[in-house]
Amino acid sequence: MVAQLKTAEEWREVDRKLFESTIRPRGRPAVLRGLVQSWPAAQAGRNSPAALIEYLRTFYAGQPAPLFEGPPEIHGRFFYNATLDGFNFESRRAPLTELFDRLLRESANAHAPALYAGSVSLPIYFPGFGTANRLPGLIGVESVLESIWIGNRTCIAAHFDNTENIACVVAGTRRFTLFPPDQIGNLYVGPLDLTPAGQPVSLVDIRNPDLAQFPRFAAALEVAEVAQLGPGDAVYVPALWWHHVEAFDAFNVLVNYWWREAPEFFDSPSMSLLHCLLTIKSLPPEQRARWKAVFDYLIFQTDAPALAHLPPQVRGLFGDLTEPKAERIRALLIKSLARR
Repeated sequence: MVAQLKTAEEWREVDRKLFESTIRPRGRPAVLRGLVQSWPAAQAGRNSPAALIEYLRTFYAGQPAPLFEGPPEIHGRFFYNATLDGFNFESRRAPLTELFDRLLRESANAHAPALYAGSVSLPIYFPGFGTANRLPGLIGVESVLESIWIGNRTCIAAHFDNTENIACVVAGTRRFTLFPPDQIGNLYVGPLDLTPAGQPVSLVDIRNPDLAQFPRFAAALEVAEVAQLGPGDAVYVPALWWHHVEAFDAFNVLVNYWWREAPEFFDSPSMSLLHCLLTIKSLPPEQRARWKAVFDYLIFQTDAPALAHLPPQVRGLFGDLTEPKAERIRALLIKSLARR
């Protein structure tokens, strides 16, 4: 079923101008074909898994990192257990050299356990890697989170990130299946208080969806996009787009870059969800509808900029957010929560 989905639009020879003027304004995923094909790491990966591992060893600082392992029976899908109150894998901290050795040792084993280290900070664990393997200057902000993902045949359930994302394949082949943010109701989100890796995930196994159990997922498939990536390729994933990620080879490496174009004093919007749980979600329906109108006007500004009839200097906290205003808002929230 996934093979019949729409293919994400593809771009080549992407530079900063093309990315900022054309690709990002579309607000959709984009395959950036060959973006990092000249990286020394990608070149090592084309030689062999052993060559890339040896290359990574030259940068590894030696600290233990989170490692995830699932039995062969999960077929690489790191997910919940049958009762949704735990997981089908185990996690622990160990040196990444242990993962390197096991991946090489299990590379010919078709029934190997699922193994990976995910979201490992490049500057902390592999200092110097980012200097030797530079992302072409596409990202126009200084604060960028650089991470590396190393593993074998794995399948990560559809989830979203709060940030913009460029994911670069260094070794192996991957498939991203992507869904627009408005499909959240068709993706059957799992428990929000217990997640495999921090973000909420879809309960649907996209590789073999059960449409009898998850009938609305058929509507999500109608607007899904697929990005097939090989070594040296990258994909741009806009913030809040759901993405399901499959790695197909016995050895896979991906490097990704997360960023958001907002001042550092902006908090994560996910914090607002928590506060709304306290204040809005359980109100009577008619009151929620009234608050929706308030939020549409003041926050989402659905029809026009809010308070445009007021001079900017008297819009107060509801005007453009500045760092001093952000501190005042935090102080008000802390004071409010402390009274409970």
